[in-house]
Amino acid sequence: MSDYDYDLFVIGAGSGGVRASRIAASHGAKVAVAEEYRIGGTCVIRGCVPKKMLVYGSMFAEELGHADKYGWTIEGATFDWNALRSFVMADVDRLEGLYGNTLSSHEVELFRERATIAGPHEVTLASGKTVSAGTILIATGGWPSVPEFPGNDLCITSNEVFHLEQQPKSLVVQGGGYIAMEFASIFNALGTEVSVINRSDKVLRGYDVQIVERMLHIAMERGIDFRMSCEIEKVERDGDCLLVHTGTENPIRADQVLIATGRKPNSEGLGLENVGVELAGNGAIKVDEYNQTSCESIYAVGDVTDRVQLTPVAIREGHAFADSVFGGNKRTIDYDNIPSAVFTQPPLAGVGMTETEARSQYGGVKVYTSDFRPMKNLFSDHVERGLYKMIVDDTSGKILGIHMIGPESPEILQVAAVAVKAGLTKQAFDDTVALHPSMAEELVLLK
Repeated sequence: MSDYDYDLFVIGAGSGGVRASRIAASHGAKVAVAEEYRIGGTCVIRGCVPKKMLVYGSMFAEELGHADKYGWTIEGATFDWNALRSFVMADVDRLEGLYGNTLSSHEVELFRERATIAGPHEVTLASGKTVSAGTILIATGGWPSVPEFPGNDLCITSNEVFHLEQQPKSLVVQGGGYIAMEFASIFNALGTEVSVINRSDKVLRGYDVQIVERMLHIAMERGIDFRMSCEIEKVERDGDCLLVHTGTENPIRADQVLIATGRKPNSEGLGLENVGVELAGNGAIKVDEYNQTSCESIYAVGDVTDRVQLTPVAIREGHAFADSVFGGNKRTIDYDNIPSAVFTQPPLAGVGMTETEARSQYGGVKVYTSDFRPMKNLFSDHVERGLYKMIVDDTSGKILGIHMIGPESPEILQVAAVAVKAGLTKQAFDDTVALHPSMAEELVLLK
């Protein structure tokens, strides 16, 4: 018999927490999880899943715009934001139910309330109940970071954007990361007038510069107004609209202002000070390679640790934690060559080193590119070209990175990422027969 109520108590039922709970339970552990909001966390409830569905909805506007070239006549077509929003939220409900079923089918006890840490082996629930656990896992994810300026309470974040009662006719987006670029692209495609305010002269830091430049060119051609090297000084209400002051020109009038300036680890108010858990300057929980904090009985996974803020990474961390602590299989996560994508229109994706990173580390590199107009774009009025590039070590021929922008780039990149992870050479791609006609064939025809 255990000296504790549970072998494992998880705070946060997002992707990482649910995976850790399920795997630990499958190893025979008695597990409980507390979630103060909804099961599924950022990705399922207010992140990548509903966002991708909005992307699909907004992409249809582009398809509809040149349906006549495909031979289709569509009369009286109109867009209903409420219909799309309601469908997306209904699917979020469905997914939350599936996550709940996963927990219950593995006999994980669920507390639908906030939990805080009272001691190395003690958790206090919002109801006042205190429970004990041999191991505590923190998987509370991240939260939108909102800069301080007068009127920031009039703005929304990515948490609220899915629940807007009506589509804004005009939208100001502050930020230069993937969240800002994706929502700017979504609403632009749906017909909203979009302005992006970014405090630096660069967006999407960490992605290949040439690919980002192509994205910016296309986005501006599609009508998104980019205002670089400035930031919001204040927002004030003017009747039914908002006035966005940047200090450099006349204020921008907008129906909504979306703040997308990054996310911070959601570690406040968890009682970490009660057990001496060390935090980084940005509030991230410090952990070792096995996800263990400075308190021996407490671990953390996912965005609250601020390592790589991606759902699949949180899932792998949660799985590795459960295997290490409860499965007798101590293992770590390899963070090299993690593929990522930005679901703009068109989307961009990349894996491995950018050209700048490769030249800095390797010196001698070769860059192979394909700059082409996808066949699908022949039907569109937008003369947009795709761009694929491969960065190769000049000495060994090993592929150091692959980056692309164009229709379905994330779908293509996922398979290409396997090749980069496996350490394949450019010759392996050259030796592969092209699948024609396809966009993916460009990867084996790069010159």
